[in-house]
Amino acid sequence: MTTTNQPNFKPVQQSGRINSLDVIRGIALLGILLMNINGMGLPFAYSDPTISGGSDGLNLQVWIANNMFFEGTMRGLFTMLFGAGAILLTSRLEKSGAGITTADIYYRRILWLLVFGIINVYIFLWHGDILYPYAIFGLMLFPFRNASVKNLILVGCILISIGVLWDISDYHNNLEIQKNGIEMQTLKEQGTILNDDQKEALDKWEKLNTKHTPEEVQEKIEKMHQGYWAVLMEKVKGNQFMQTWLPYRLWVWDILSFMILGMALFKLRVFHGERSNKFYILLLVIGYLIGLSINYIETIMLIDSNFDPVIISKADQSYQIGRLFTTLGHIGLFMLFIKSGILGFLQKSLAAVGKLALTNYLTHSVVTSIIFYGDGFALFGELQRYELYYIVGSIWIVQLIFSPIWLKYFLYGPAEWVWRSLTYQQKQPFKISQSV
Repeated sequence: MTTTNQPNFKPVQQSGRINSLDVIRGIALLGILLMNINGMGLPFAYSDPTISGGSDGLNLQVWIANNMFFEGTMRGLFTMLFGAGAILLTSRLEKSGAGITTADIYYRRILWLLVFGIINVYIFLWHGDILYPYAIFGLMLFPFRNASVKNLILVGCILISIGVLWDISDYHNNLEIQKNGIEMQTLKEQGTILNDDQKEALDKWEKLNTKHTPEEVQEKIEKMHQGYWAVLMEKVKGNQFMQTWLPYRLWVWDILSFMILGMALFKLRVFHGERSNKFYILLLVIGYLIGLSINYIETIMLIDSNFDPVIISKADQSYQIGRLFTTLGHIGLFMLFIKSGILGFLQKSLAAVGKLALTNYLTHSVVTSIIFYGDGFALFGELQRYELYYIVGSIWIVQLIFSPIWLKYFLYGPAEWVWRSLTYQQKQPFKISQSV
C-alpha cells in the first residue's frame, strides 16, 4: 500500500464546510459570552447574584433569563459541536487515505488546542477557559469515532448519570453537614464545650453556610483593579483549581458526555439539517418541555431560598438533566431557523462567527480583560449585572459585522490559521488569493 506524505493532507476547504454547523457554532459562541461575562466582570457572583452585581429588579430578571435558557446550554451546544467536529475531521482524513496519519493529525490538533487553553488562562487572563478541558477530554474521543450511534448515546448517558449521582451524593452530604452543624451550634449556644469532632462538624457547617462578605467582595475588586502581573498572580490559585480538581469532578461528566452525544447527533445527520421539520419540531417541543420545566423548578427553588448554599446543591441534582434537554430544544429551534432560510444576512454573519470561533472566543478574553482589569478600564465589580450586557451586545455587533468582512479577504481567522498550520506542520494559505 502506498503511503501518502502528510503534507498532502490539508484542512477542510470552504467548499467542504457544512453551513449549518458553522451557523450553530456561531450562535453557541456568542451565547457562551452571555454566561461568561458574569465571571469576567463580577466577583463571586456567577451563580449567586446576592453576592455582587445586584439581585433584584432588572438584575434578577437577567439572572432568571440566563438560568432558564442559557446556563450550561450554550456551552452544551458548543461541546456537542466539538464532538461532531471530531467525527468530521477524522472521517474526512480516513476517506482521503490518511491511514494512521489520521491519529497523528488529530492528536496534534488537540494538543495544540491545550496550548491555546493555557495561553487563554495565563496570558489572556480568562480563568473560566473552556479550551483546556476540551483538549483534555478531546484526547479521549478518537477511539469513539467509529462507534455506533446506539453505543455513543449509551456512553454519553452513562457519563451524565454518574455526574447526576455524584450531585445527589453531594446534596445529601451537605444535608448531613447542615444537620450536624445546627446540632453543634445549638449545643454551643447552650454552653456545652465541644470536643474536637464536634468543633470540626461546626466548622464544616459554617464554611458551607457562609457566603462571601462585602469586605471580601471589595478586596477582590481592588485586586482586579491592579496591573496585569498582579491580576495574573491573584488568579493563579483559581486557575489551578479550574484545571485540576474541577475537570475530574465536574467536566468529565459535563463535557465528555456532551462531546460523545454530539458525535451521535452528527452521525444521525441532525446537525446537517437533513432530518424532517417534524423531527426538529419534536426535538424543540420535548427538549423545552422537559428542560425548561426542570430549569424553572430550580430557579424558583434558588430564589425562594435566597440562594441558600444547601438549596443550591439541591438544585444541582437535576442540573445536568435540565441543561441536556434544553440544549436539545435549542438544537431543534436553531435547525428550524437555519432550514427556513429567514434572515439570510444574519445566518451568513453567524456562520462567519462560527468559522472564526477560536479567534472570536480568544477575543472575548482579550477585550474583557482590557475592559475589567487594572491595566485597562478597571470596570471589574463596578457594573450591575444587567449593565454587563451592554458590553455583550457591543461585542456581538462587532463580531457579527467584522467576521464576514474578514472572510472576504482571508481563509481563516488568525488563531485558526496558526492552529491549522501547527496541526498539519505546514504553513497554510492565509489570504484568499493564496488558496489553490
